[in-house]
Amino acid sequence: MNLEKEIELMKREDGLSRTLNMEFISTPEPDTCKARMKVDKLNRQVFGFLSGGATLALAENLAGVGSMALCRGKICVGINVSGSHVRAVLEGDTVTATARLQYKGRTLHQWHIDICNNKGQLVSTVEVTNYVLTPGKTAGAELNEEVR
Repeated sequence: MNLEKEIELMKREDGLSRTLNMEFISTPEPDTCKARMKVDKLNRQVFGFLSGGATLALAENLAGVGSMALCRGKICVGINVSGSHVRAVLEGDTVTATARLQYKGRTLHQWHIDICNNKGQLVSTVEVTNYVLTPGKTAGAELNEEVR
């Protein structure tokens, strides 16, 4: 999946992806994308381990970038995120997230994300559902109405 346009957008805009230093990676597979994130003072717990919240943020941001690449010109927002953490990661390590599209509908995308440490060991699995909106003044209202 080619993420070049989304990578350029992320470089220009402030947000959680930049704050946590997420690096998005294109892949040759049309339904797969990747991201890396170094475990550091910005995303670790006080004990020196990667925060579960930062892990979920990585997964949700990656799924969002993937959905935007599939639906250029649309707004893609996460409406459900669910994850399980199976291994701790210490500060100084880097995690790699691999997102695979499970379902692509007109307004919903379902992603499965595996997050691994430097050794390739599974750290977390995350499921993300994105809602796909058409930009415009009614996009926010549309999302609020759908979620109710």
